[in-house]
Amino acid sequence: MRAAGDRVSLGPVRGRVRRPVRGRWRLLGRLVHAAGQGDAVSRHELLSVRGHSVGWLFPLLMLVAIAAIDTATGAFHIISWTVLVPGVAAAICGVRVTAVFAVAAVAVYVLADTTWQHREQTGLPGLILVTLGGCIAVLAAAVRVGQEQRMLHMRDIAETTRRTVLRPIPAGFGGLDHAAVYLSADTVARVGGDFYDIQPGPHGTRVLVGDVQGKGLGAVETAAALLGTFREAAYHEPDLATVAERLEIRIRRHRAHTAALGRSDGDRFATAVLIGFSQDLPDAFEAVVFGHEPPLAAGPGGVRFLPVTGGLPLGMGDLLPGPSTPPVTRQALGPRETLLVVTDGVTEARDAAGCFYRHADDVARAVTADPANAAPSRLVALVRDGTLRHCRGRLSDDTTVFAVRRRGGPAYG
Repeated sequence: MRAAGDRVSLGPVRGRVRRPVRGRWRLLGRLVHAAGQGDAVSRHELLSVRGHSVGWLFPLLMLVAIAAIDTATGAFHIISWTVLVPGVAAAICGVRVTAVFAVAAVAVYVLADTTWQHREQTGLPGLILVTLGGCIAVLAAAVRVGQEQRMLHMRDIAETTRRTVLRPIPAGFGGLDHAAVYLSADTVARVGGDFYDIQPGPHGTRVLVGDVQGKGLGAVETAAALLGTFREAAYHEPDLATVAERLEIRIRRHRAHTAALGRSDGDRFATAVLIGFSQDLPDAFEAVVFGHEPPLAAGPGGVRFLPVTGGLPLGMGDLLPGPSTPPVTRQALGPRETLLVVTDGVTEARDAAGCFYRHADDVARAVTADPANAAPSRLVALVRDGTLRHCRGRLSDDTTVFAVRRRGGPAYG
């Protein structure tokens, strides 16, 4: 385990190079995954060209192919396969389009059975099969479209909740360059217990990044309560220690409220990093660490672990005999250095062998190769991609990557 203040050193990189997956197989895999998950948005994007849906092409080509093969060869009698056409349309098209293909399948079948008499007629049983298959396909399309509409409505609600908890932060807000990536382990809910925000005020600009223990709506409620208190206290309170104390009091009040409601999901705590930038400290910053991994400082000189003294998570301060909040520490920060804070979705990401992801190594390698990679936007993209690659896209927890630095320094991307 690295000690605080140590820089990350990297040796030569060894390992097997993976060949990229061919584009057509990747597209097919994404389409199958989207269909299996009922992801209407992903399926619509995959089946669109310049904003126009081309999903109807697949059942059309299938219908044409069946008719052409049936008329061209007498070895096989495949005209009854037209029953599959509306089934394919039901999976990727709307109700009206599916109904059109159901009627077209019946018409092609009747035409082949009565006009293209190059073999024995199939008769009424085949017609009943194609007609019944078309009716079932239309009903299936109606059910699928209804479910997708409900799912999209729920996603809109989740997106509104996410934007309320994790409000959009303007560029350069509070005199800081910043970038953030949030990945929810619940791809449907799209919101969880990770939180972050920037709050400028008359006493400087404060930053809060944290992770509520547990998942579900209870974690979202706790995160929202902490962010609400942070936005008020960070603006009004002159001392960062007072802001930290207000956060500790808030999570205890929230727990007491949920307990009074008789809920069993209210006994939560949160790890967090509270950072303060002030004009009086142009080459330094203040920080309070609540049981969270300390931030990394990345710059042209490399990556270093900041020797920040941490304490217990928010909500556990009453276990200490002394002050309930960790001390405020002051750390030097160069004009070209960026602070990087991640949640345990990054630090606890595992590969197939069960090894944890060491994001600091990737950051150090990238910054050493090109100092421009110390820019917040590049750092968060680097750690995001590295985390997803390491765990093969299977996130076990909500994941947040947050990077921030003062504006006005030399531009590095």
